[in-house]
Amino acid sequence: MENNAKQIITELATIQDYIRWASSLFVQEGLFFGHGTGNAHDEAVALVLYSLYQPYDLPITSFSSALTHSERQRLIERIEQRINERKPLAYMTNEMRFAGLSFFVDERVLVPRSPIAELIEQQFNPWLDPEQVHTILDLCTGSACIACACAYAFPDAEVDAVDISGDALEVATINRQKHQLQERLQLIKSDLFTGIDSRYDLIVSNPPYVSAQELNQLPDEYHAEPRLGFAGGISGLDIVIRILAEAEQYLKQQGILVVEVGSSAETLQQTFAEVPFYWLDFERGGDGVFLLTAEQVREYTGLFKAALN
Repeated sequence: MENNAKQIITELATIQDYIRWASSLFVQEGLFFGHGTGNAHDEAVALVLYSLYQPYDLPITSFSSALTHSERQRLIERIEQRINERKPLAYMTNEMRFAGLSFFVDERVLVPRSPIAELIEQQFNPWLDPEQVHTILDLCTGSACIACACAYAFPDAEVDAVDISGDALEVATINRQKHQLQERLQLIKSDLFTGIDSRYDLIVSNPPYVSAQELNQLPDEYHAEPRLGFAGGISGLDIVIRILAEAEQYLKQQGILVVEVGSSAETLQQTFAEVPFYWLDFERGGDGVFLLTAEQVREYTGLFKAALN
């Protein structure tokens, strides 16, 4: 960074000064936003307030408060770290909000940001009757944010959360305890359905779905996340097709399957042109999430299995 730290400490005195300075630097350095904030200003506000141990809803009138020398030094170090390491903000704060809930995150899991949160908050209305949802399976759970949020949305349901990564399940365990869901949320190390022997009213998944070409072109911030959480093979659909081919055995008769495929949505629809995927809309933004009923999954299971070969 061109500016000398001593000069910055002398010239910048208030919370607002450091927010403005960080925001300008973030734009200048070409940072990517999308791991908790959507623009340079919001990123700067979040990082500065976190570094000062202040709440995110700190009154704007406090932004004119003068900072101590040590606080200014700490802010400079954090801002430089964000720029030099391209580390997502959520990893620096070890926190990410999802479906209105707070989750612990670090480099062992992807940063939660799925539009599925909106579906959970709506209890998957109108496709499910909340009173009839007793069992839920979250495949590729990562931090367990989807699983925990589902447990809140369906308080009478038992939730199983599956991941192949032992590291991810360590983070999931932290979040299960944080939300006191030990009695209702079971964490299972499994390669998709391999370790499962139950049927579910809801199977939901945000699996790896990024194609090999797209993965190599992602911004630096994404490469700070575990590659296992992104890599979906050449087409991006390797894991997704496995889920489709095997889900019939694990869905209850009136169950539904909800899967995020993000940027691979068009490829999936082209691959299975005859399948009536229901592509969900989101008021808060996001796309690439489909829904199939258990009946539809059963009808096209043969087609999905054929695609595995």
